[in-house]
Amino acid sequence: MIYEIAVLPVHQERVERFKRAFAEVEPLLKRATGYGGHLLAQGIETPQVLNLIVRWRSLTDHKDFEAGKDHQVFMNALEDYFSEEPTVYHIEGAPFTFAEHNVQSSFFDQA
Repeated sequence: MIYEIAVLPVHQERVERFKRAFAEVEPLLKRATGYGGHLLAQGIETPQVLNLIVRWRSLTDHKDFEAGKDHQVFMNALEDYFSEEPTVYHIEGAPFTFAEHNVQSSFFDQA
């Protein structure tokens, strides 16, 4: 399993519209082969920067999604909101570990 981490700088005045646009194209991401869940989180210190973390079965699955029509539609719906080019990188690792007293269900804790 791998995680795609996309750092998405959005025009400050368009953050809420970006979130709505993302919600509209989110099903395209969810139906991708190898998709294992995602988190879209807004920065605290930099609220105009959103972080998209997507769990993929493999890097190949992510690359296949990027090469497909669904990704093209996904990006076309979002690209006008970016204030600069997003940064995307990948990490690999096991699911998140949680403190025993704070067990919460999340896509991060499912193998």
